[in-house]
Amino acid sequence: MRRQDIITALACLVLAGLTAGCTKEGRADPTAEAPPTAQVEHVGDPNIVKVDHPEQFPLAPAASYAAATEVTATGVIAADVSRAVPVISLAAGRIVEVHAKLGDPVTKGQLLMRVQSADISTAYSDYRQAAADETLARAQLERAKLLLDKGAIAQKDYEVAVDTQAKAQVAVETAQEHLRVLGADQNHPSAVIDVFAPISGVITDQQVTTASGVQGLASPNPFTI
Repeated sequence: MRRQDIITALACLVLAGLTAGCTKEGRADPTAEAPPTAQVEHVGDPNIVKVDHPEQFPLAPAASYAAATEVTATGVIAADVSRAVPVISLAAGRIVEVHAKLGDPVTKGQLLMRVQSADISTAYSDYRQAAADETLARAQLERAKLLLDKGAIAQKDYEVAVDTQAKAQVAVETAQEHLRVLGADQNHPSAVIDVFAPISGVITDQQVTTASGVQGLASPNPFTI
């Protein structure tokens, strides 16, 4: 094909395209190049949710309730020191019986344990010696008073007898107080003493078992109520 024929053909194609959008009257067709009609998408209610398996989500009626304010914080739980009473044994020795355990409720005066102690034996020995010395000193005082009345001894000898008897009485009272502090009964000599609950409550701590030992105030408290 000749070059002139090619140019002529292209010109005809362009002319045909320009005239295609015109009407028979020579005016442009408004729908020929207009965009397609817009499709409006309606937005659904956001409060309505559709699920694939509604049977898995049963409906429940809405209800209101009063909720207390909560505070989350770290802390430590500890016993009230003012209400914790230790159970002690001033006499050192070996525990031969335990009548209570951790968590037991106890009443005041209840027997908790029994302690075999050499301290008690020594205290009883001192008491008996003091009682014997006091008996002798009282007898000597009575004899000195009789001799003084007869003029057989001087006044100063009688005063020495009075002083000796007074000191012997003090020794007896001291030995009795020692036994009482250790928890022993002076009228029932025994190397074993009973330790009782000083108050009513619950045992919150236990540091002893049968056959264990206590060292008086130097050792941990056997029990805490």
